[in-house]
Amino acid sequence: MTEQTLTPSPLLASTTDSIGMLEKARLAHEKYLIKQQDSDLESAIECYVDVIKSNPSLPEAYFRLASLLLIKGQISVDGAIEQCKTALTLEPNNANAHIYTGYFHCLNGDLQEAEKEFSLAISNSGTNSARPRLFLSKVLLNRIKSNHSSVKDVAKFLYYLLTGSMMIVWDCPSIKMFYKFLANDFSIISYKALGGTFEKMKLFPSALEAYTKGLEKTSQGNIFYQKLGDLSLECNDIDSGLKYYEQAYELDKNDREVLIKLATINQTYYPDNVDITIDYYNSLLEFGIDLEKIYYELGHLYLKKQDKINTVSAFKLAVDLCPENPYYNNSLAYAYVKAELYDDAIEYYQKAIKLNPDAEWTSIVCHALGAIYAEIKENYEAAEATFNAGMVLNPNNVDIQLSLGDLYMSMNDIDRAIKTYCDAIAVDPLNFLTYAKTGLALWEKDYLEESVVSFHKSIELNPDFEISQNNLGVVYLDGYGDPKTSLEYFKNAININPNYTLAYFNLARAYQAIGDKANAAEYYQMTIDLNKITEEMPEEDISKRLHELFE
Repeated sequence: MTEQTLTPSPLLASTTDSIGMLEKARLAHEKYLIKQQDSDLESAIECYVDVIKSNPSLPEAYFRLASLLLIKGQISVDGAIEQCKTALTLEPNNANAHIYTGYFHCLNGDLQEAEKEFSLAISNSGTNSARPRLFLSKVLLNRIKSNHSSVKDVAKFLYYLLTGSMMIVWDCPSIKMFYKFLANDFSIISYKALGGTFEKMKLFPSALEAYTKGLEKTSQGNIFYQKLGDLSLECNDIDSGLKYYEQAYELDKNDREVLIKLATINQTYYPDNVDITIDYYNSLLEFGIDLEKIYYELGHLYLKKQDKINTVSAFKLAVDLCPENPYYNNSLAYAYVKAELYDDAIEYYQKAIKLNPDAEWTSIVCHALGAIYAEIKENYEAAEATFNAGMVLNPNNVDIQLSLGDLYMSMNDIDRAIKTYCDAIAVDPLNFLTYAKTGLALWEKDYLEESVVSFHKSIELNPDFEISQNNLGVVYLDGYGDPKTSLEYFKNAININPNYTLAYFNLARAYQAIGDKANAAEYYQMTIDLNKITEEMPEEDISKRLHELFE
């Protein structure tokens, strides 16, 4: 007796595989409809493409793929209709193919063709014709609204609306999907409420567990990743918070709130991630909301990268969108300073000052503008007026008082400089810099004792301020003719700042004054060597003094 071995037909095996792939595609499509996440959309598209490659004779893959590609913007409505025609060529009585075709005709504004397709779907659906009946009633309603209807159309509209509403109970796919939506929404609400309750009770481990279970049990990973990110931030776990937000963003790149958090966290806690933060802010621009604020943040990020062109461009866009914002005008002015476009900077600093949102803040802007007038334009009159305006706005702004004193020094108006520096001391008697500048101005007026007192006070407040150490040494050396006392202060200045060329030069002069030629020569040579790097002094003066030692 001969036994016959039964083997599956290759065609049968291929069809079975295709059906399995189609079911996988349906599940991915269903998951996207529930979660509305880009990753699920991509997955569903890939699955339908694989189905068509495996078995091009399955009509369902064509019209369902068409709907997803249309959502993604990869095909037009006409292209979607062509895909449906392919499906109908394969199976002319496929009710779902007619429903999708009718829907696409509606999108195209072709209501007559849509009505025809929905009618065919109804005739091919039997008791499961609730959806096409409701779709057809909507087409008829649009016709009624356009005033191109008859009594017959009104009657048809009512008929299909009522019968579709009643027959929905026999539409198993719709009921199944509705149940899944409902069950998923209930789970989301439950786990969110549970986690939120634990958070309010400060039971953070329990809240973490609730949100993690919500992540596992529901289809809304983006929601629970965001909740986990919020919880991590509340627990000051910035790294984990950032990771969760990144995972939420991967699931839904249209979640603006998550994008804002990603941009803010990177900008605040990860200052080296400048390019990543810029990318997040550029993505936020696509939403078209709060554009001026986003450009303002981008301006600061480009400023950090020293990208002058993009810095100016970003701040300029912020100002164009909100021209009366003083902070935007101030930032644009600063960007122009960095780009060495000083006339433009002056214009926007002036506008920021005119808007004057806060006296203390505006005083700082006056300081910046006055510095441009003094240091760049050498317009001392405008600089003085601007500094004085800033002092009127905020009499306690010591920095602007010091700059005004420096201005008087550059104008050789020493008396006014001394007065201004003393005014600054009255405002902040613990500021070492005010005493240092006052000491220098007093030295210029040959008020030796007062100068020494000021420098000693500056050093008392900040022993590590090398300039006061050096300048006090100069007063003892050149004012009092006491080179031995001056040695201590020059050495202190060098110990504080080993690259302080002028202190080496002055120390050499002090040794020369007490007759110690060896040490004087050594320090003059060290001054020459260091000056090649710092270029603080004319080299000829140093070399001349060195040669004079041995003449």
